[in-house]
Amino acid sequence: MAELQIVIALYPNVTHLDFTGPHQVLSRVPNAKTTVASMGGMDIEAEGLRFAGLADLAKIERCDVLLVPGGLGTTDAMLDEAFMDQIRRLGAGAKYLTSVCTGSLILAAAGFLKGRRAACHWAWRELLVPFGAIVDERRVARDGNIITGGGVTAGLDFAFVLTAELAGDAFAQSVQLGLEYAPAPPFDSGRPELAAPEILAAVKARMANGWAEREEAARRAAGRLSAPA
Repeated sequence: MAELQIVIALYPNVTHLDFTGPHQVLSRVPNAKTTVASMGGMDIEAEGLRFAGLADLAKIERCDVLLVPGGLGTTDAMLDEAFMDQIRRLGAGAKYLTSVCTGSLILAAAGFLKGRRAACHWAWRELLVPFGAIVDERRVARDGNIITGGGVTAGLDFAFVLTAELAGDAFAQSVQLGLEYAPAPPFDSGRPELAAPEILAAVKARMANGWAEREEAARRAAGRLSAPA
């Protein structure tokens, strides 16, 4: 049986938990190779951590699963045509197109989400609309071969859903047990509808700083999809 190729595509200013959480789970999938890659194999800075020894995204011939994490760098990544060309190339041949957090905006900018349901971080999910995607507010959304997770920690739930798809429910459950994944958060404020109004307002205020720039990037990226070739 051919080895299953899983590729995680990184870019500057990615959120590290968006991909390290799923990587922890997916690295256990039998007969699978999980490759973390960047443009030119360059080191990636991710919120104070540096990831080195990465594969060159352009030199990866194909993959069965393409995973795109999110992060502050999503804004620039959507408009980086060299990076987006590789996402389109690998995604075109992948059996599964997947993302965590705002990584779904990158899948959308590559043209993969028109008319498809997708999840995203709650603060940015409406930016899927200009791409013709259908916003799904669930923690993990599936539409055919597209599996997307919500914000950051949803990447773990996403990874178990994907692992069950690739290796079966029993195996996914065994990995869950091995990793002792039994969430019991100390605060019930992990989603906007659960958080206290003052907490929600404070978080929205912090995120408002990058809203206009990311919205403009999304609209420019969406415009490129509709522009004549």
